Amino acid sequence: MTDHAQPGRGDTLVIVGTRKGAFIFSSDENRKVWDMSGPHWAGSDVFHTIYDARDGGKLWVVRNDPVFGSEVHRSDDLGATWYSSKIGPSITSDPKIKVNRFWHVTPDPVDGPDSVYLGAEPASLFKSVDAGETWMEIDGITKHPSRNGWMEGFGGMCLHSILPDASSQNRMLVGISAAGVFSTEDGGANWSPLNRGVRADFMGEPYPEVGQCPHSLVSHPANPRRLYQQNHCGVYRSDDRGREWIDISDGLPSRFGLPLTVHPFDPDTVYVLPEDKAVGEELGGGMRFVTDAKFRVFRTRNAGQDWEPLTNGLPQKNAYLHAMRDGMAADTLDPYGVYVGTSTGQLFFSRDEGDNWGLLADYLPPINSVETAVVV
Repeated sequence: MTDHAQPGRGDTLVIVGTRKGAFIFSSDENRKVWDMSGPHWAGSDVFHTIYDARDGGKLWVVRNDPVFGSEVHRSDDLGATWYSSKIGPSITSDPKIKVNRFWHVTPDPVDGPDSVYLGAEPASLFKSVDAGETWMEIDGITKHPSRNGWMEGFGGMCLHSILPDASSQNRMLVGISAAGVFSTEDGGANWSPLNRGVRADFMGEPYPEVGQCPHSLVSHPANPRRLYQQNHCGVYRSDDRGREWIDISDGLPSRFGLPLTVHPFDPDTVYVLPEDKAVGEELGGGMRFVTDAKFRVFRTRNAGQDWEPLTNGLPQKNAYLHAMRDGMAADTLDPYGVYVGTSTGQLFFSRDEGDNWGLLADYLPPINSVETAVVV
């Protein structure tokens, strides 16, 4: 691996957000030799970073700094130079609510290459239409009538998953911990809970309308009606854009976990990383790690009917490892690659759809997020 090389057109990117900055790994389609640049925004807690291939390519970074606060940054040259928001996101609908941290940034696939969404804590949603120069609140989330019933999870009450609909500017889904999955059909003015069939074992009512704790929420690019979520209380699939959820946890060693990713082309193939709920769950679950201290990624090829452990090249003894909710991703090559980052700085990867694994990088800072892209 070489340091500080500039990725070229057609290169595969693995973009990693960590507790101490962002790192960009790049390789050709063979993915055998990797270059690295970073850390970008060294010392900052980068919760999420993502590459938007439209309009020449934009790299987005969401960082939370103990001194300078939370900021969103954009680079048009893969990290060589950076631009910051002139007017940062703030909750204008209720001055009593202050934004604590930024969690997740998602490009808007419909409203032009300069449009992007941002999820924050406490649960709030923002949009920029000028490439991050300014931000406006989508206050239907902040004003939701059920908000008083939402709770803070171990990571806070955060809006961490944003799924815009590529076929409709008005339709979007979000995941909020601990409130559940919500959908809008009118651009964010009104939101409906979509939690039917999802358990909330930590509440008095096991199937409430709101109050569930999704850890990660994804839709499949080839079939946006197909959704998956790794929840605090299981892994679930929806075949109707979230109206009903089916528990597909049977066959996994634990219902609990955080990251989840899907096959880039096949909506029936999914990857999860089961973990123990934690010693001391009542105290916030700060001791979570993979079940039986074996780092096993599980794959289904039939939408959750069966699961198989993927272990070749992954540590299977005394592996007290943990991955965050955005810590797993798949690229779009053939065969596609799968990548998992841990909170202790290991970045595992597979070039053959999860059958065999290796270490792409070790000794990174604790990893918050992993995303992939191809340079345009």
